Amino acid sequence: MGRASEREFTAFVHERGDVLLRVAQALAGDRYAAEDLLQNALAKAYARWPRIRGDAEPYVRQILYHDQVSAWRRRGRRAEVPHAEVPEPPAADTQHDHDTAVRMMLRDALMMLPPRQRAVLVLRYLEDQTVEQTAAALGCRPGTVASQASRALSKLRELVPEFAELTKRAEALR
Repeated sequence: MGRASEREFTAFVHERGDVLLRVAQALAGDRYAAEDLLQNALAKAYARWPRIRGDAEPYVRQILYHDQVSAWRRRGRRAEVPHAEVPEPPAADTQHDHDTAVRMMLRDALMMLPPRQRAVLVLRYLEDQTVEQTAAALGCRPGTVASQASRALSKLRELVPEFAELTKRAEALR
C-alpha cells in the first residue's frame, strides 16, 4: 500500500473510529470484545483499502456485522451462569433512578439475544436503517430481518416488562 493510501486509511480511522467502536460495542456488548471486533474489521479493511471505492464506512460496518455473527456461530451458545440467589431489582427512588435501572436491564436483556437478532436491532433502531438496507448488510432477505426484529423485540418485552410499557406509550403517541 502506498503512502497516500496509508494516510487516507489513518484519516478514516481517526475520523470514524469512535462511531465504529460504538457500533461494535452495541454488537458485542462488551468494550473489550468490541475493540477486538473493530480491530479485526479494520485489519481486513486495511488489506483491501486500495480497492475500496467511495465511502469506506459501510464496508467496515458490514465486516463488523458479519464477523460478530460468524464469531457467535463458531463459539456456539454461551452457557448460562447459575447464581446462588436471585438478584434484587435495583431500588428506583426517583424517575432518573428508574430510567437508569430500565436501561441497565434492557442492556442485559440485549446481551441475552442471539447475535443475529442483536445485529438486526442495532441496524434497524440504532443505525436507523430500512429493512432492505439491514437485509443487504446482513446478507439475508427482508422477511428474515422483519421476523428477527419481531422476535427480538418480543423477547425484550418479555425480559424487561418496563420496556413493554415504554413501547406501548410510544405507540400510543404515534
